[in-house]
Amino acid sequence: MEQSKPYQREHYRLPLPISYPVMFSGDATIGEGLVTNLSVFGCTIECADTVPEKTTLLLRLILPDQKESLPIEQAEVRWVKGKQVGLRFGQLERAANLRLHLFVWDRMIERLQSLKQENSPRSYS
Repeated sequence: MEQSKPYQREHYRLPLPISYPVMFSGDATIGEGLVTNLSVFGCTIECADTVPEKTTLLLRLILPDQKESLPIEQAEVRWVKGKQVGLRFGQLERAANLRLHLFVWDRMIERLQSLKQENSPRSYS
C-alpha cells in the first residue's frame, strides 16, 4: 500500500490574515473582492460574484506598497469553493512581476523578523 505524502507548497505564501482589495474582469464577469492568500504564482480571492472555473481573468490588485494597482494580465480560475476563488497567475508585465516578487519578499522578511523577535530570550532588568 502506497503512503500518501503530506501536501507541501513549493513557494512562499503570505501569512494569514491578509486582506487586499482586488478588481477583476473576464469574458462573462466583472467584479471585486478581497485577496485572502497571495504568492508570486497565484492567490485566493473572496468575492460575492460567481466566477466559473477554467476562465481567465484580468486582475488589478490594490497593494499597500504603492498607490497604483498591480496589473495581472492573465489569471486562470483553478477552483471555486463557495465565495472563494483560487487563481493561478499567467502573464504579468515585467515591472508588475518584479513588484509582486518584491512585495511578497518584503512581507516574508517582515514575518521572519517578527518571529525572531517573538522567539528571542527576553532580558529583565
